[in-house]
Amino acid sequence: MTRWSPVLPASILAVFLCAAVFPTSAAADQRFIVRTDPALDGPQTIKAVCGAIGCQVRYAIDGRLGKVFVVTTPDGVDPVAFVGLIASMGGIRNAEIDGVARTQTAEAGAVPPALLDTEPIPYFGVTVRRGYVEQPANTIIGISSAYSRYKLTGQDITVAVIDTGVDPEHPVLAGVLTPGYDFTRDTEGGSELSDLNQSTIAVLDQSTIAVLDQSTIAVLDQSTIAVLDSPEYAAFGHGTMAAGIVHLVAPQAKIMPLKAFKADGTGYTSDILRAIYHAVDTGAKVINMSFEFGTRSEEFQEAIAYAYAKRVISVASTGNDGQRVVVYPAGYKHVVGVASTTNFDTISAFSNFGPEVAYIGAPGEGIVTTYPFGGYAAVWGTSFSAPFGAGTAALLADQENRITARRTVKALGDAVWISHDIKEGRLDINAAIGALNND
Repeated sequence: MTRWSPVLPASILAVFLCAAVFPTSAAADQRFIVRTDPALDGPQTIKAVCGAIGCQVRYAIDGRLGKVFVVTTPDGVDPVAFVGLIASMGGIRNAEIDGVARTQTAEAGAVPPALLDTEPIPYFGVTVRRGYVEQPANTIIGISSAYSRYKLTGQDITVAVIDTGVDPEHPVLAGVLTPGYDFTRDTEGGSELSDLNQSTIAVLDQSTIAVLDQSTIAVLDQSTIAVLDSPEYAAFGHGTMAAGIVHLVAPQAKIMPLKAFKADGTGYTSDILRAIYHAVDTGAKVINMSFEFGTRSEEFQEAIAYAYAKRVISVASTGNDGQRVVVYPAGYKHVVGVASTTNFDTISAFSNFGPEVAYIGAPGEGIVTTYPFGGYAAVWGTSFSAPFGAGTAALLADQENRITARRTVKALGDAVWISHDIKEGRLDINAAIGALNND
């Protein structure tokens, strides 16, 4: 239920989100990801195998390649036994359970002053709040200074944001969105507003502030629309917020919203993989993945390798457990893992760390970004550090359109050293562009 408080100032939204993976729970059907032998006809092979052992073929994951499929069995089938069975069949190269990702939560910090700075200013053809542009993260990683020096904006570069979707009508983002896709519904678009209906939203009173009592704590701008208190909407806005940070860094890059997560923060591994293949095959140059898996997936690594071979740069968050731990996709080879840092160049207390997972760090505390319905948010988490890396990768691709993923990763690693717990250091946009120019 929504609570009302007159204590805090107006125009505030504080949210803390990131995604983690947990095992698949029981459902009407159990889902598996299966790869066929590359030398064989994929659709015919999987159809024959499922015909022999009683599974159903749902669809291909890997787009036009047609070698990886989602198959299902009735609830009650032992999933581990089924993986062993189907993997032993002729023509099958790999099989694994289709996991489900869920959002993590933690307390937000103090409201940053930048969120209260609502003065309208122009920003590359749109009007934004000054606090969105002139926030500490801008100075720390050198967004404005890099533009002044190099005039790079990410023009003609597409960044795919695999998340809960994006608000397609947000005035800051609407002009840079490219056609996306909703993998949770198998429809064109990629809007996270499709998760809402009129019974789940409320227009807030101009004289009050709504504090949502849900799995994450949020104080909402009273001029926006608030999603009512419900676990169904625990991650609502996550994709719009991640996209807003990409746009802050690379304001003329195109953003491709790929919705693989529902508003409650859950998403099948297979939908995430479909989004990766779709991004690569439809022209994205950068992929932002603000979520984490606790266990390794062979098929996820295959999708990342496919992107890398096509010169696509993959960026991911390291997660919010505050531990030295390897999570995925940040821990995969060819992925730029991004940890969260404070405004004082230390690792955030909530951020996962370690050189095996954290290639670079970027600000992740009290970051001001876009929120659905034309709103703004202050956010905490590695979910919102990763888009700084993705936006910078777009600038590097703007500098050299045919740049390889390897050279992009190398340039991003020209960073400000802060700790042995981050492999290369805190992101520095000017240094990264300079490193590319001198390569």
